[in-house]
Amino acid sequence: MYPKILLAVDGSEHSLRATTEAIKLVSLQQSGEIEVVFVADFGKSRDEVLRYGDIDELELSRRQKLFPIEELLQQQQATYALKILHGEPGQSLIRHANDHAFDLVVMGSRGLGSLKEMVLGSVSHKVARGVKCPVLIVK
Repeated sequence: MYPKILLAVDGSEHSLRATTEAIKLVSLQQSGEIEVVFVADFGKSRDEVLRYGDIDELELSRRQKLFPIEELLQQQQATYALKILHGEPGQSLIRHANDHAFDLVVMGSRGLGSLKEMVLGSVSHKVARGVKCPVLIVK
């Protein structure tokens, strides 16, 4: 069915819901792997570096956003790998999904973005339009 699933996350509540749905899909087919992808947004990176002051602290902060997601995957004994990309989230996810021939992309309908996201268009809409495989957008 979907042996290779890309799970796009940002640490939001919607990401946790998307994680639950990806786990359900993998458990239904009793096989398959989830690649959890977090994109460190270049637009926010500069502010984050200034706030944390050190690359190691910044990486730790990013990983902490992913702890609840990893914990959920481990509790359900799902096979997964974690990948952190750098760049603009929509384009980075599209490129990664298309370059690695995923069978399905799973992501939350909204993330940690603000009004800017509503004005410019959400990452989930960009991804749904740009990837070559099916996309499951979880509310």
